[in-house]
Amino acid sequence: MEFFGYIASVLIGISLGLIGGGGSILTVPVLVYLFGLDAFLATEYSLFIVGISSVVGSFSYFKKGLVNLKTVFVFGIPSIISIFLTRNYLVPLIPDEVFSINNFVVTKNIFLLLLFAGLMILASYKMIQKSPELQLQTVNFNKNKTLLAAGEGSVVGILTGLVGAGGGFMIIPALVNLLKTPMKVAIGTSLVIIALNSLIGFFSSAKNVEIDWKLLTTISSIAIIGIIIGAQLSKKIDGKKLKPAFGWFILVMGIYIIIKELFI
Repeated sequence: MEFFGYIASVLIGISLGLIGGGGSILTVPVLVYLFGLDAFLATEYSLFIVGISSVVGSFSYFKKGLVNLKTVFVFGIPSIISIFLTRNYLVPLIPDEVFSINNFVVTKNIFLLLLFAGLMILASYKMIQKSPELQLQTVNFNKNKTLLAAGEGSVVGILTGLVGAGGGFMIIPALVNLLKTPMKVAIGTSLVIIALNSLIGFFSSAKNVEIDWKLLTTISSIAIIGIIIGAQLSKKIDGKKLKPAFGWFILVMGIYIIIKELFI
């Protein structure tokens, strides 16, 4: 199954490079079902893979001046604080057996995977849904919208800490709708926020698990190669047209995880 896992790692990177996000949400299912990791360890590995991939993906946006550092501060600081607290204090509080119904026991692994599946379904809706692209030249800050953005940053940090996903599908709409950020700037800024969130989350809690660095760096390197391939393909293929189809795929995967964990 590891062979298919490495192939899937390339595809995750390609999707990130091609459509600017969404691919990272497949990282945990790939680690669990193809590499055989338990859910908690998979979320830890996912933070590193998503973080490194986002660093690479953000380079071109930095070069083009498509990263708003003030937005990174407003959205990113609450998010970073939330992910640190979640990984180090909230996740350890989740018991090995969360609850049971008759003879069916919902373990910590099953709980995290069900939570992740729910996040996948939400992400798929965001990707399938059509939204108009704003062509604004400046980011619109005011007190109320800044507080809302900071609040959503905190929510993204909690979710990232729990399930190891980057949360770009939540960050980008928040930047566009709340702060009126142009779409390209929102994508570049989102990648920087995701990179900070994921890597700080990973290194703050890595001491709690045993890391197989050889496996982790191998998967990360393959995903980065995928990003480079996806970035090149994006020059010839319109990633926006592929995004709804990818959204449907994530929806099917989310439903599959729920069925597998509850009924199979």
